[in-house]
Amino acid sequence: MTLVGAIGTAPDLLRLVAVPVFAWTAYRDIETRRVSSTVWIPLSLLGAVLLGWDGWLAWSAGGNAWTYEFLIPTAISLGLVVPIAYLFWWFGGFGGADAKALLVLAVLFPTFPEYALGSWSFPTAGTTDIGTFSFTILTNAVLVGIALPLALAIRNAAAGRIAPVMFVGWPVSWERIPKTHGRLLETPAGLSRGGLDLDALRMYLRWRGLSLADVREDPERYRDPTTLPAEPNPPTDGAVTAAVQPRGDGGTLESDADDAVPEPAADSDAPEYDDPWGADAFLEDIDGSAYGTTPETLREGLEVLATEETVWISPGTPFLVPVFAGLVIALVYGDLLLGTLF
Repeated sequence: MTLVGAIGTAPDLLRLVAVPVFAWTAYRDIETRRVSSTVWIPLSLLGAVLLGWDGWLAWSAGGNAWTYEFLIPTAISLGLVVPIAYLFWWFGGFGGADAKALLVLAVLFPTFPEYALGSWSFPTAGTTDIGTFSFTILTNAVLVGIALPLALAIRNAAAGRIAPVMFVGWPVSWERIPKTHGRLLETPAGLSRGGLDLDALRMYLRWRGLSLADVREDPERYRDPTTLPAEPNPPTDGAVTAAVQPRGDGGTLESDADDAVPEPAADSDAPEYDDPWGADAFLEDIDGSAYGTTPETLREGLEVLATEETVWISPGTPFLVPVFAGLVIALVYGDLLLGTLF
């Protein structure tokens, strides 16, 4: 295939547009855990155009270019990576944005690109006999994803934080919780891998018109379900950046506090309630689910956050971060797994 300016083919050069886009989506996934579906549409269209362009170049080149350099890698990319992305999304292993990112990569990078910069050639590790680049990106991303918990454990160990959850999280002050994405790794019974999703917590607080500081100031009051607002506020989707009326500590207040949270009834000092914290009422009232949160998980999380100064959370590193790292590694080096083994 003809190189452009001794750097790479025109389709391969255009594919580099994906690098800043994936960098941006990785950043957005870290900051908000939300990536708009519209970002993938232009990349998908670009990938389809470049796929046809590559096919025409390979057909024109003759020899093995059509079969071994284009047709087989493309068939593997579309026939293997696409189903893997779909199945992992179907079974809950990937989020929607993660699956869409892999689908885009399968179309955009079916074959190994080649770039030359002076005497250097990239990827430096070369290719296999039948190289499917999207699969290389995927395996690189998986290896990066495996390395992240090890790095996290080393970080915790160096700080003297030895705990069963040191591979998946770290401790933070309760004041950071309203602005943090992730999952609580504590229950009243101790450390746990199945704690409250912090987006679900924000949904609950916004629904009640409270802040976490309000809850901590008078937890016994807000355990009483009679203090639920007569007209709950929109819970939003729990994102830190959701368009709501902000309060200093991260909650919302749609109306006057005395109206939003009525005084508890005279017998509210009873030790047991039918629906502590109004967890059942919240989950029944909202449209849809709060990221799979159960009333018990919500109650346990509120009990912990109402009293503890520091709590363990898991940031739940978004998979788009390893995907971006896997893409960059693949473009510069190649296949981490095969390069290491062979």
